[in-house]
Amino acid sequence: MRRREFTVGLASAAAAIATPHVTRAQQRAIPVIGFLNGQSQRTWGPMVAAFQKGLKEAGYVEHQNVAIEYRWAEGQPDRLPALVADLVQRQVAVIVATGGNDPAIAAKAATGSIPIVFTSNDDPRKHGLVARLNRPGGNVTGVSWFSAELGPKRLELLHELVPTATTVALLVNPNVAEETARQSLELQEAARALGLQLVVLNVTTPSAIDTAFETIARDRIGALVVAADAFLTNRREQISALAAQHAVPAVYVNREAAGAGALMSYGNSLADSYRRAGVYTGRILKGEKPTDLPVDQATKFELIINLGTAKALGLEVPPKLLALADEVIE
Repeated sequence: MRRREFTVGLASAAAAIATPHVTRAQQRAIPVIGFLNGQSQRTWGPMVAAFQKGLKEAGYVEHQNVAIEYRWAEGQPDRLPALVADLVQRQVAVIVATGGNDPAIAAKAATGSIPIVFTSNDDPRKHGLVARLNRPGGNVTGVSWFSAELGPKRLELLHELVPTATTVALLVNPNVAEETARQSLELQEAARALGLQLVVLNVTTPSAIDTAFETIARDRIGALVVAADAFLTNRREQISALAAQHAVPAVYVNREAAGAGALMSYGNSLADSYRRAGVYTGRILKGEKPTDLPVDQATKFELIINLGTAKALGLEVPPKLLALADEVIE
């Protein structure tokens, strides 16, 4: 072999060997987000899209300049520590903890260095996630909408729509004991003020939800309030179907339930909250520190009424409620 051919061959071989290393180095340069959710991908898909929208607003697009590792606990909180540990081991740039407070609590327990962005329908200070809302401290910040505190307003709206219902059920998840106790107490006080009797029904599994509706039908309970809880939000399709089957007027937390056929919802825009979490994640990827990002207190609340469901239940929606509604689904 001639010397020139040999030299060219060596150069080609060196380039072939070097190219994969360059590619891997480029891949390593792309930040990786760990997206942790306590529920299931099937029902949380729209929230992922909203989160990605917020990321894009901050300049990041999945598969282009950022990668996302998704981890779903499928409604099993005991899986969260292992899922978080895997993300920590992978050295992700940010952990986004969603689908209830448990993912954020598990993430904070697992790392004090990786930035964490949470979504929460409650006051994050009560769970030890942040020290203050304006200056969170540590490696944790996020979006909170205090939806659990709107229970009395939901009951009031339901009473306006179904004034003949003197007994109302409250569907709660006792696995989140502190939140359940507070929501139950607030709703009991609101029910007394309206002259109503409140029956609290505890559910922790899909089969328990079936049993709860059997109780509602047996005891002729006139209406239902679904508490603010990630598990119950995850089961919105089942709850809406059972409410229709048993002809039970019900009010829910998020518009996604009304879109799935529920009668009415009042609460924050869940999609907007996830979009905001995406924006915060992008800002952290650009170098901002969680401790310098105040907890974003989402203030966009919506009243959604499903007029088709109301007609199916034989209910006439008062003009006052129609005027207040942000959206009426025909």
